[in-house]
Parts: sequence; structure tokens; C-alpha cells
Amino acid sequence: SENPSVTLFREYLRIDTVHPKPDYDAAVRFLERVGTDLGLACQKVEVCQGRVVLILTWQGTNPRLRSILLNSHTDVVPVFEEHWTYPPFEAVKDSQGNIYARGAQDMKCVSIQYLEAIRRLKTEGKSFARTIHLTFVPDEEVGGHKGMEMFVQRPEFKALNVGFAMDEGLASPSDTFSVFYGERSPWWIKVKCVGSPGHGSRFISNTAAEKMHKVINSFLAFRESEKQRLKSDSSLTLGDVTSLNMTMLEGGVSFNVVPSEMAASFDIRIPPTVDLKAFEEQVAKWCRGAGDGVTYEFHQKCMDQHITSTEESDPWWKAFSGVCRDMKLQLKLEIFPAATDSRYIRAVRHPAIGFSPMNRTPVLLHDHNEFLNEQVFLQGIEIYACLLTALASVPPLPAEG
Repeated sequence: SENPSVTLFREYLRIDTVHPKPDYDAAVRFLERVGTDLGLACQKVEVCQGRVVLILTWQGTNPRLRSILLNSHTDVVPVFEEHWTYPPFEAVKDSQGNIYARGAQDMKCVSIQYLEAIRRLKTEGKSFARTIHLTFVPDEEVGGHKGMEMFVQRPEFKALNVGFAMDEGLASPSDTFSVFYGERSPWWIKVKCVGSPGHGSRFISNTAAEKMHKVINSFLAFRESEKQRLKSDSSLTLGDVTSLNMTMLEGGVSFNVVPSEMAASFDIRIPPTVDLKAFEEQVAKWCRGAGDGVTYEFHQKCMDQHITSTEESDPWWKAFSGVCRDMKLQLKLEIFPAATDSRYIRAVRHPAIGFSPMNRTPVLLHDHNEFLNEQVFLQGIEIYACLLTALASVPPLPAEG
């Protein structure tokens, strides 16, 4: 008696695409099978060894028009099984219709909702002027460097002729639906402090640890000020402030030896409203203030701050928001607090919206007992079917002749 769309969703969830060894081949075979069943054209692009982007295409009646891109990633983050009520790759459904699995929210639900929305539209005999492409990409959960970041530079991506893209969003515990029109720039910084070494019994001057103490104090003082700014202003969301966390601390060789070098790593997420050049100058000032021999290096430094228009004068946003009004969906516009593959799409000048239609659902991406209710999942298919109808029917734009 289970809805076939739910059955397909659960089948996909059982494919173990968890890092560090995701079974990408199984995921691509599964998605290719579903695409072929739907009569979609299939293309596989190996962006680097072992990393394949699958493209499924529903050709529009006017291929010269810019296309609609539906993006999703196939990989999921690791699990700690001892904290799960059900095995994380069995897609168990409880008596309330909650489906428990890693990837239930992030983001295998969206992949299947895209496909099932197209199935519904094709069954209804619909066709549209604009082509719809679905891309299923690897490695998003480890930064997308061997996935979307490489793919957007490829001729196969340029040939998609993208006009507007949709990618993942977040669940919303309230009645509203979160819509993300931009995201924070992730900066991963490693600060190294070099100082005088010596025996652990002495008061040695100019040690690496003393400098590191100053560095950490400066970074965490800024963290506290942003935390308080978010707490004191109810109009702000996490995506509106800069988050900063110290994630690694390294150094030392023995209990009785003062080390000559220490290092600390920081994960910083910066909203598009912040001047990135000025922020780096602040980082440099914190390091200079800690003394000589203090340097920093970037392990990730995203400089793109493009955001997608949410003005009603924008034809893509007008189509998106119009559907939501017609369906009486209450939207909450936000800057995405973490990082998704949308940043790479926006960086090559294509508008992209992050949207996962999951309201009245706790945010459980990367958490234990990640689940999605089957009725919320099915409602998402209906929402996507309406969105695709509107977006793929946007009239020719001036730039399209």
C-alpha cells in the first residue's frame, strides 16, 4: 500500500554513499535506471578519476532558451550508529510515517522529489519550452572540489545553457519554508606560531604557546561578539552573522619540552554583506598582534559573494514566488548558514535558489536519527511539480532574442 514514490526514496536511501568510501557507482546506476524509465536522456561526465556527474535531461520544445537546472548531491556524511534508533542505511519507516536514514533530509529526498515531479508532469502529458536538466554530483559533503567546483568549468556544464538553478536548502521546524538566495563564504584558516623552545621547567620567553594564546583570544573574542549580535537581534538568522570556531589545535612533542611551533585551525563562515578584504586585514592584525613568527594560511578561501535576486521584477524569482503564493506557502528568505554547491553555480553567474520543501520538520542534517516524514516528502513532489511548470514556462527573456 506504500506510495511508489516513497518506495523509490527508501531504495535510494539504502545505497551507502557515506564518506570516506561512498558507493558512487551504485548511486549512478540507480539514478540512471530511474532516468531511463522516465525517458530522460542520460550523460555521464567524469570530472576526475572516480568522480562522475550524472546528467538527466528532459528536452524542451525550444532548446535555444536557457534551461532549468535541478542539482543534488549523491554523497552523505558519516554516522555514529550507536546513537541511531534504527540502522542508518535501512530506511526504516515507523508507525508515524517517519523514514529514518542518513540522507533523508540531506539530500536524497530532493533527488527523488525532482524525478517524481517529472514523472507526474510527463504522466499528465505536459511539455515545456525550456529544457530541464538534473545533475547528480559527488563530493559535496567534502567541499565539492572534486564535484561541482570542477564541473562548472567543463564544456559539458556550459552546454547545459543554464538560466536558473535549484539546489538544496534546509528543513524548517515551523510552518514556513526556508529559501536561500545566497550563502556565507567558507574560510578555513590555519595559524602557525613559532617561538623559543626549551625545557619545561623554565620560564622561557617568546614561546609559541604564549603567541597562540593571544591568537586564540583574538579569534574567540570576535566569535563571542558575533554570537551576542545574533542573540540580541531577532531579525538576524545564523546566515547573517560571521561564525567562527576553532576546530583543531596542534603542537608539542613531550610533557617536559616547550615546543618551537604550535598551530590552530579555524572554520569561519562569512556572510555576503561583509567586506572580505577588510576581514582578512582584521585576521592579519590579530596575527601581528600576537608577536613575531605568527603566520596564517588558507586551506579554503571562497571569495565569491554573488547572491540571487529575490526582486519581483526578476522573471525567475517572479515565477518561483508566484507558485508559492498560489500554493499558500509562506517563505522565509535567508542566507544559507553553511556551504552548498550553489556557490559554484552562482560563481559562474547563474542565479541559484536553495530550497528543500520540508516544513514542520526538525533540522537534522548531519545529526543522529535523521528522518523525513513520508507526507512531507510527498508534498514536496507536488511543490516541485508546480515550480517546474512555472520555471520551465518562463517566456523568452530579452537576452534570448
